[in-house]
Amino acid sequence: MSKDFIEKVAEAPAKALDKTIEESEYVARKIGEQKPVKDAKNYWHILGPGLTTGASDDDPSGIATYSQTGAKYGFGLLWLAAFTFPLMAVVQEMCARIGLTTGQGLAANIRKFFPKWVLILCTILLFAANTFNLGADLGSMAEATRLLLPQVSFTWLVIGFTILCIFLQVFTSYKSYAKYLKWLALVLFSYVFAALLIPNLNWKEILVQAVTPSFNFTKDQIILICAILGTTISPYLFFWQTSQEVEEAESLGETSIKSRKESVNNEVIKNMRVDVWSGMFLSNLAMFFIITACAATLHKTGITNINTAADAAEALRPLAGDQSYLLFTLGIVGVGLLAVPVLAGSASYAISESLGWAKGLNKKLRQASAFYGVIIISTLIGLGLNFIGLHPMKALIYSAVANGLVAPVILVLIVLISSSRKIMGSRANGPWVKTIGWIATIFMILAGLATIYSLF
Repeated sequence: MSKDFIEKVAEAPAKALDKTIEESEYVARKIGEQKPVKDAKNYWHILGPGLTTGASDDDPSGIATYSQTGAKYGFGLLWLAAFTFPLMAVVQEMCARIGLTTGQGLAANIRKFFPKWVLILCTILLFAANTFNLGADLGSMAEATRLLLPQVSFTWLVIGFTILCIFLQVFTSYKSYAKYLKWLALVLFSYVFAALLIPNLNWKEILVQAVTPSFNFTKDQIILICAILGTTISPYLFFWQTSQEVEEAESLGETSIKSRKESVNNEVIKNMRVDVWSGMFLSNLAMFFIITACAATLHKTGITNINTAADAAEALRPLAGDQSYLLFTLGIVGVGLLAVPVLAGSASYAISESLGWAKGLNKKLRQASAFYGVIIISTLIGLGLNFIGLHPMKALIYSAVANGLVAPVILVLIVLISSSRKIMGSRANGPWVKTIGWIATIFMILAGLATIYSLF
C-alpha cells in the first residue's frame, strides 16, 4: 500500500466536504488579533494550550474511571490525585518545551531522530486507542444529555455531537477555536461545586486519605490504578500539547520552523510553565473532587459499580441532590465537547507529521485535506462504535490496553528528546526534571504490564 494511496484515502472525506461548501464563506471567522503575552501577571492571558490539554484529560471516560474509583474504594485511592500531579505536569512540560524549542510537533521530532518503525507503531496504536476512547466519550455525552432531556433519542444526540465536534475543528479558525477551548476548560469547576454541595462531608478523613497512600494489590484495584495512570498520563495529551505550542506560535505570525525557534525566550518558557502546571492542577483538582463526591455518596450507600460517567451522575441525584446532579451532568457534556476534538486532533497531528502531510488547525480545509480527513474518519469511526453493541467499559478497556502499549514507548522518546543538549540546547531537561520524567516512565511501564497481564 503506497503512501500516496493512504494520503488519498485520508483526504477523501475532507475533499468531499470542501466541495460542498466551495461557494460558501467559512462559518467561523477570525475574531481579533491575539497579541503575544508580555505581562506574566496577566494570568488568564498566559493560559492556553496547557489549560486545554489538562482539561481534556478529564474526558467522560476519565470521569467514569474516577467515579468508579470513588464508588468502589471510597476515599482509599484519593491520594492518587496528588501523586500523579507532578508526574503528568513534568511530562507535559517536557512536551511543551519540545514544541517550543524545536518548532515542530512530537511526531515530527520522533520521525527525525528515531527509526521510522517506532513512529509508525506508536501512531497506529495511538489512533486505535483514541478512536475507542472517542467513541466512548461521544456515547457518554449523549447518555448524559438524555438525563436532562430524556425525550431526545440517543441516536440523534450522538450524531449531533459528532457533527458539532467535526464542524468546530474543520470550520473554526484556530484563534477562535483556542478561545472556545480555553473557556470550556472552566467547566471542570462544576465537579468542585458538585462535591462541595454534598452535605456533611468529613473533611478530616478526606484530607488524611488524600496524603496517605494505600492499596491492597487485588486484581480489580491494580486494573483501576492502571486505568487512572493511563487516563492522567495519556499519549494523546503528549502529541496535542506539543502541536498546540507550535500552532500557538504560528497564530502569532511565526510561520517557519526557524522563526518559531528564534521567538522562544525565557519569558515564553516561564509563561508556558505557568500554563502547563495550571492546566494539570485543574485536571487533578477535578479528579480529586469527582472521587470525593462518589466516595461520600455512592460508596457509603453501597453503590460500588459504575459503568459510565452518566451512571455516576444518575446515581448521585437521590444522594447528593438535584444541584450536584445537574452540575455533574453538565460537566460530562462540557468536558466531552473539549476532549473529543483533542482525541481526534492529536491522532491527526501524529499521522500527518509521520507522513509529512500539511497539517494544523491554522490551515483551511483545502490546505490540509489529509489532516482534516483523519479527524473526520476518526470521529466517524468513534460514532460507529456506538451502534455495533460495543459496551462503553469494553471500549475503555481496549483503549487502556493500547495506551498501556504505546505510552511507555513514547515517554522514553520524550525524555530522551527533551534531555538531549544536541536537540534542545540550553533548554534541555535539568537533573530533577529528567529524574521525575524517568520515574513517570517507569510507573507507566509497570502500569502497562500490569494492565495487559491482568486482562489476558
